Amino acid sequence: MGRPSDLDTPVLPGLPTRAEVERLPPDGGAEFNRLIFEASPYLLQHARRPLDWYPWGAAAFEKAAAEDKPIFLSVGYATCHWCHVMEHECFNDPEVAAALNAGFVPIKVDREERPDVDHVYMTATQALTGSGGWPNTLLLTPDRKPFFAGTYIPKPHLLDLLERADALWKEDRAGLTSSAEGIASGLEGHLARSGGGPVGEELLRGAADALLANYDRRYGGFGQAPKFPTPLRIIHLIRSWKRFGKAGYLEAATGTLRAMRLGGIYDQLGFGLHRYSTDATWTVPHFEKMLYDQALAALAYLEAFEATREPFFAQVVEEILTYVDRDLSDPAGGFHSAEDADSEGIEGKCYVWTEAQVREVLGEERGLRARARFELSRDGNFHEPGLPLGSNVLRLDPMTRLDDPELAAIREELLAEREKRIPPLKDDKGLCDWNGLMLAAFARAGAVLGAEHWTERASRAADFLLETMKDMDGGLLHTYRLGKAQGAAGAQDYAFLLCGLVELVKATGEPGYLRAACGLADRLIRDFWDSEAGGFFMSPAGTDDLFVRAKEIEEGAIPSGNGVAALALTDLTHLTAEPRFGQVAEETLEAFGKDLARTPYAYTSAILALGVRAAPTVVVVGDPAGARFQEALTQLRSVYSPGAAVLPLDAARVGELDGFLAGLQPIEGSPAIYVCRDGRCELPTQNVESALKNLV
Repeated sequence: MGRPSDLDTPVLPGLPTRAEVERLPPDGGAEFNRLIFEASPYLLQHARRPLDWYPWGAAAFEKAAAEDKPIFLSVGYATCHWCHVMEHECFNDPEVAAALNAGFVPIKVDREERPDVDHVYMTATQALTGSGGWPNTLLLTPDRKPFFAGTYIPKPHLLDLLERADALWKEDRAGLTSSAEGIASGLEGHLARSGGGPVGEELLRGAADALLANYDRRYGGFGQAPKFPTPLRIIHLIRSWKRFGKAGYLEAATGTLRAMRLGGIYDQLGFGLHRYSTDATWTVPHFEKMLYDQALAALAYLEAFEATREPFFAQVVEEILTYVDRDLSDPAGGFHSAEDADSEGIEGKCYVWTEAQVREVLGEERGLRARARFELSRDGNFHEPGLPLGSNVLRLDPMTRLDDPELAAIREELLAEREKRIPPLKDDKGLCDWNGLMLAAFARAGAVLGAEHWTERASRAADFLLETMKDMDGGLLHTYRLGKAQGAAGAQDYAFLLCGLVELVKATGEPGYLRAACGLADRLIRDFWDSEAGGFFMSPAGTDDLFVRAKEIEEGAIPSGNGVAALALTDLTHLTAEPRFGQVAEETLEAFGKDLARTPYAYTSAILALGVRAAPTVVVVGDPAGARFQEALTQLRSVYSPGAAVLPLDAARVGELDGFLAGLQPIEGSPAIYVCRDGRCELPTQNVESALKNLV
């Protein structure tokens, strides 16, 4: 949407003008608030509430300072179930609104729009309470330093908190301020840290062993409920099996991937993964669907297919990408962010089935067979107020074959019926970083599966991101919605998009994408690199709306920006032999060496980067339309060699490349294969078997 240039011009027909918003009464009570101008679907959900909400920014900070009021900060996202609950119970309540508007400056933040703000204040909440989650609720001094933190707070408790905080602010300002200063000082030391230390390959085995020790051999996954997909950890286990030859690593990885695909965490009708399983058996999910989960899961299933060549894993990749392409694609070329857990105000309502509903669609005989396939029960396995008794989350019988034609027919009929239901809300904003991960998944699937349509989809996404998500200075922007890109990108945007472009270069050999990747890498280093202690800051230099310029290495549901940067820069070094990329990648890992040594399994993207430092680049140069070229490429890509780049190069376009790739040529007009490390290539060969020895 963006802000209008003219104060008297509405952003869109039917919305208020900027001038009208500036004249809002100080006690709230208008039909809208300042969030009406925001592009975020999450913020817009709160734009017509009785609270005098402000977006994160100077106007709110100035108001807090001028009126000498603490800030009430609420961080959430559009598809968050408990965010909806607190909105309905508290933020739409006149009594809560009156208390907040009178004594505080309320600020609402979409965590996906400002991951740096979310990271700083989620770290504060975890430090103060021992846990975290969304909505994240904090009280801050006017200079944004926290003195209270929590998550979801019911109305009675919230009113009590506001009353006590208001009294303390007026009666014991010095105590609150001192507390906030102490909390902020501790956070600064943690968030800006770089615990430097050496990194060695012993961390690879240590991380894998720790994961294996936590493997649930009965149900798959790691630990007990709730269970998250953790795709990067699965990838590390598969790569560790290849490196160390320990069968248990592969068994844990593939066992978990199978359990997820057959379980209720997977949408058995429309495909794709829900956010996590609330139980140990993968049966009852939290029903959100996030773009990053689809991207990372697709990469994990691809890794399993490469390692085992089992069609099961390839089929799951096809399913996930089909779901994303069908339901989360933006017409402009990128990808939407998420689908909600709720529909009609009830979590899971769109997804669950009773036995009677299934029989009504399929008839008695086929309904009975579907009952067995999807493990339906008369009592149901999901109980939520507002749902029929006997509601079931669909999961597959372990003996089911995914390629069974009857299963496909049943699935299609039930999906067609489900599409008549009111769907969950879709968060249709695009995020540069999440799009970068999805780009990586499509590009790699195109190469590994020999699926040109997925490579083409990746290219379309890359073209959109490179053309649209740019500011006037050539830097990246973070969000896109309704035809407009906005918001300065963070290090995570650059790192994740760089990761996607590197995978697309491996899939296509396109010189333009390689140049773009090098440009992104240089900009990432220029704007975010800590030249004193190493590692990347989340926000670019000059960002002054937080009390600390944070770094981030911890892995959550979304990978670490520093870890992915190290991984992508390492891969880019293999393609370019540019020492500056490899040096920064190495220094990034060393900057967090103490963290990695202490709990290596908690920093999986960094561990993955550590494991591919010596991987080769195998280049096929010739005419990509030729049969011999394609045969060689297919054979080389059929061998599982973690981190290796198998790069197709069009001999007619080699002159567009720089570095060692520019000198590679066919042999007398026929495709040539080069095996390269550190920019030095062995003599070319036309013998695929000879080249394969370098990949095994």
